[in-house]
Amino acid sequence: MFRSFVDQLESLLSMDLPGEEAQFSMAPITRKRLVEVSSENYNPKQSAVLILLFPYNNSMHTILIQRGKYEGVHSGQIAFPGGKFEEGDVDLQQTALRESAEEIGIIPEKISVIGSLTDVYITPSNFLVKPFIGIIDQKPDFIIDSNEVEKIIPVDLFNLNDKNIRKEKSILQSGGYKIKTPYFEIEGLTVWGATAMMISELNAVVEKIKITSS
Repeated sequence: MFRSFVDQLESLLSMDLPGEEAQFSMAPITRKRLVEVSSENYNPKQSAVLILLFPYNNSMHTILIQRGKYEGVHSGQIAFPGGKFEEGDVDLQQTALRESAEEIGIIPEKISVIGSLTDVYITPSNFLVKPFIGIIDQKPDFIIDSNEVEKIIPVDLFNLNDKNIRKEKSILQSGGYKIKTPYFEIEGLTVWGATAMMISELNAVVEKIKITSS
């Protein structure tokens, strides 16, 4: 199953992606599409995250992290490991791998990056995020940087397509006001915003994969 899944996923990631159409099924109604925010003054900070996939318990798993509490718009939120591009990074793929190594102790050399999803723009922090898909052949031993990560949340990849975890509620924004937004309820936690949008596009890709026993 593992090898077949990875081969099909890599092939699909090299084709036209579901893009914003899939992402925006899990976006707040106030979120603007990238074409709406782009202008001559549009100069977002570059960043990247790693969606790590690995075989576990006869299925495919990924992990999310809960960020620690700090003075910032993403304090305590659920996310994929990652962060902003730094001068020493060769490219955004290295950013995703470096940040994942720092936050959860993943050794970059053990990860095979097979593609990426569509960029997501985060308005409150002015970040343009590229989500990379990385494969590792077994569940890693995670080492948490407690300064940045509160905890790791392992997730069965195929459970992310369960319609019962898709919900909607009003969520307090960084500006101090509430908006109604779709979210995923995962392990009792609220996963919304950019992370939910990435999961939604990933789901759209995974839905196309034919699972085999090989």
